[in-house]
Amino acid sequence: MEGVRSSSLLPGILRVDGIMKKVKNLNLAKQSKAPLFDTLLGHAKRDVISFHCPGHKNGRSIDKELKDYVGEKVFKFDVTVFDEVDSLHDPVGQIKKAQELMAEAYGVERSLFLVNGTSVGNMAMFLSACNPGDSIIVSRSSHKSIMAGIIMSGVWPIWVQPEIDQNLDLIFSMTYDQVKDALDKYPEAKAVFVTSPTYNGVVTELSKIADLCHRRGKILLVDEAHGAHLHFNDQLPESAVEAGAGLCVQSTHKILSAMSQGSALHFNSKLVDFNRVKKIVSMLQTTSPNYLTLASLDLARRQVVLQGKKIFDSVIDAAEMGRSYINKNIQNMKCFTRQEMNKSGFDLDVTKLTVNVTKTGLSGYEIESILAKEYNIQLDYADLFNLVAISGYGTIKADVEAFVKALESISKKYRGKQKNWILKIPSLATEMVMNPRDVFLSNSVTKVSLKNAVGHIAAQTLTPYPPGIPVVIPGERITQEICDYLIETASKDIRVSGQENDKLRMVKVFTNF
Repeated sequence: MEGVRSSSLLPGILRVDGIMKKVKNLNLAKQSKAPLFDTLLGHAKRDVISFHCPGHKNGRSIDKELKDYVGEKVFKFDVTVFDEVDSLHDPVGQIKKAQELMAEAYGVERSLFLVNGTSVGNMAMFLSACNPGDSIIVSRSSHKSIMAGIIMSGVWPIWVQPEIDQNLDLIFSMTYDQVKDALDKYPEAKAVFVTSPTYNGVVTELSKIADLCHRRGKILLVDEAHGAHLHFNDQLPESAVEAGAGLCVQSTHKILSAMSQGSALHFNSKLVDFNRVKKIVSMLQTTSPNYLTLASLDLARRQVVLQGKKIFDSVIDAAEMGRSYINKNIQNMKCFTRQEMNKSGFDLDVTKLTVNVTKTGLSGYEIESILAKEYNIQLDYADLFNLVAISGYGTIKADVEAFVKALESISKKYRGKQKNWILKIPSLATEMVMNPRDVFLSNSVTKVSLKNAVGHIAAQTLTPYPPGIPVVIPGERITQEICDYLIETASKDIRVSGQENDKLRMVKVFTNF
């Protein structure tokens, strides 16, 4: 039965249809246009002789094996900057129109297309909202691109220790109470940076946090990489743009239908100069953007405005059926529910399935590998404790059924030895001695053994996976607890991002303090 894609495995559930309140005032006739895509399509159909970059010349010189598989027409969209197709760095034509439609769709003042993913948007938000020497409140569980933003902008991070639910083996983003406590303690903070939803689809109290930031005159920045779809279905949690974020960045490619690296930065702030944002985004992005990626952003916006409610009604139904089936029928696996998140003060993007597999005796990594090799199912993410299945605009009911059926089969075929794994992190409220940027740019660095690193100032980032949280940050004083944690981690052969050898034995420290 392996690999079977049955359409009758799961029972149907009632779908609640309602008025799409979030986008009800949109001009749908206007939103049905895709100006950038239409221009590129018209250009491609004219079969123009190319004396511009790139060198494959409308696909003529693309390797035959690749061209035989994908066809030649797609390469005619791979053009360079000229008047007809507009310039990403100084848009006055079709890109400008497409970005205006994106802003209108999300109900924000301005939107900017990103072709280097949300990572570049996160960096741009730090550089736009803060000056060197400013401080910013940020959760330690934020994406790795945040450290790049901190280093480039020269800000002082005020770290918030993430909360861990050891019953669910989950790490949460910042809560309202944590943000309030941090602002009370550090009123000089210029901005607050929040990640919502998390990789697991957990959404924090954004409206309350936004109201607090507005009252205190702080800029709210939101990494909403996994939430570009939230604005377009009333069954989904509130999005950052609805909650009142000053700036937020979304990976349009993660859940919607844009090509990889296609993201958008949304601007809605009275505390930040938009012209500064534009200049910084331009500085960080390539001057040779892929126009197919740009066109896919234009089309993804049109799709989700016109069809998002209907499509995500279907995706939600499928995901909820999958969650229900796993919880009722696979005894050694469990999916947490929206109701459980609500009890913890959070909300949940129900299109995502996080499957806890600790009772199988197998790690999430092991089951991820089995799914790929034996069932032809590839997940986006796994760790020791969980599998994360990300549904998107293109997910259909049969996909969820195949995934659930594969998990049911695995639960019967495979059984590991029960392990006493515990999701934990050390206390990260350590002393911030130096600005991370100053340490990063310094050459006064040496290596010391982990057991001798206590008291030194860290000069690198070390992030064990799991839990995917940096426990060493440039500029921080290394504590005994952190050293003990890393030594224990290394003994379990857990890979630590940032380590420079096969085994984590040494750590870089600042020597000139």
